[in-house]
Amino acid sequence: MIAVIYSGSRNADWKLSDKGQIISEFRTPGINPYLTGKKSISSLLNKNNELINYAEEIKKIYFFGAGASSKDRKEIISEAFTEFFRYAKVIVDHDLSASALATAGNKPGIICVLGSGGNAAYYNGRKIKENNFGLGYILADEGSANWLGRNLLKDYLTGTMPKKFEHIFVQKYHPERKQILDKVYRHSQPVLYLTSFTEFLAEYSDEDYVSSLVRRGMKLYFETYILPLAEKHPNSSLYFTGAVADVFQDILKETATHYGLEIAMIIRKPIYSILNYYTNKN
Repeated sequence: MIAVIYSGSRNADWKLSDKGQIISEFRTPGINPYLTGKKSISSLLNKNNELINYAEEIKKIYFFGAGASSKDRKEIISEAFTEFFRYAKVIVDHDLSASALATAGNKPGIICVLGSGGNAAYYNGRKIKENNFGLGYILADEGSANWLGRNLLKDYLTGTMPKKFEHIFVQKYHPERKQILDKVYRHSQPVLYLTSFTEFLAEYSDEDYVSSLVRRGMKLYFETYILPLAEKHPNSSLYFTGAVADVFQDILKETATHYGLEIAMIIRKPIYSILNYYTNKN
């Protein structure tokens, strides 16, 4: 049996498969070594009945996640998983690698993640090329769910949100200033709160305020991540994964066209393609 996991900061999708058949599929809280230590990951694993039931049968684990880029951060995940899955070989890699496998395959291109967080890298058809992006939810994530949530709350708290949309927002969340600030500044994982507004924004995507906010985020995303990569690797197609890319793909395509770039593919969740890849490999 193999397990394939694709994790953002907010959620992790799990697929357990044996001989090409999905045995179990479920979702857990996200596993991001920037935000969760080994102890927290171990606690998450030990609380999941599905994982407890199949732990000894799983022989290979392929984990792809946000923040799993450097050796030390990969080891945080690998050590927690190896202790829990005693008979499994554990492979940990970055979410950009998963996105490359799921979209570009063996074709070169610019791999783009736009979901809970935001990142991008050039892929030569075999491996992701390192760069200086991926600075996390405080210093980066332009255009992502984190960025959208952060700016949504800022507009509300500063009174710059249009009154029509402010009414919609208040009716939905009944937000209080103290409660918002506590969740952002006192909660151990504020990114989970900041990324929780994506579906709400998607529901009201026809509102001028929302479309303007998303366009502003997409513009920043392209200027921060995509244009520098496109300059170094001209004529490269763009491959996108992530909820924000999927939900707001009309604005995403419009932004790409504005910069003279071509989007080859947009998929929300790369996990099914990754599962197929490793099912055929094992």
